Amino acid sequence: MKSFARSLILAAAVAAMPALAAVQVKSAKFEDNLQVAGQNLVLNGAGVRVKIIVDVYAAGLYLPSKVSSEGKALNTAGAKSMQIVLLRELTGEKFAEAMIDGFKANNSDADIAKFQPKLDQLRSLMLTFGTVKEGTVIHMTSVPGAGLRVSVNGQQKGSEISGDDFYKAMLKIWLGEKPVDSDLKSALLGGN
Repeated sequence: MKSFARSLILAAAVAAMPALAAVQVKSAKFEDNLQVAGQNLVLNGAGVRVKIIVDVYAAGLYLPSKVSSEGKALNTAGAKSMQIVLLRELTGEKFAEAMIDGFKANNSDADIAKFQPKLDQLRSLMLTFGTVKEGTVIHMTSVPGAGLRVSVNGQQKGSEISGDDFYKAMLKIWLGEKPVDSDLKSALLGGN
């Protein structure tokens, strides 16, 4: 009887505990929090990148605190991270081309010229991905003092690309005036 009573108490205690929260977007899971360089980041929003009618990837934006405007998201100091989960197979080359096209659509000619060596470095790094399978998780993280760190399924690829200003310019791919997907931009900023 004591064993049964203990089991009931334990079951009630477990049921009363808050569940580890996460956001599910299609087949991708985004945790509520992410640790970067000792800093806690929160999931600001998550959504799907759709091209024509095809779901390409799910993405989540992590910031030090929640914001609802692109200006605040772009200008937030400290660590930031974009988590991208592929919803279809892609080559590193296609992924790099899409990123660079999005970068060029959302930055001035002067910024494109200024960041061209870093864009070339990012493109070279992405070409090393080869064929990237559905379900692959890519993190593009701004690490204070180090720069843009790219990891694939938890493994860092290449060296960091220096400069907080480059990461801000890169985030415009999703949050700029001509984002790759306006519904995704809204979702990353906490909209539905």
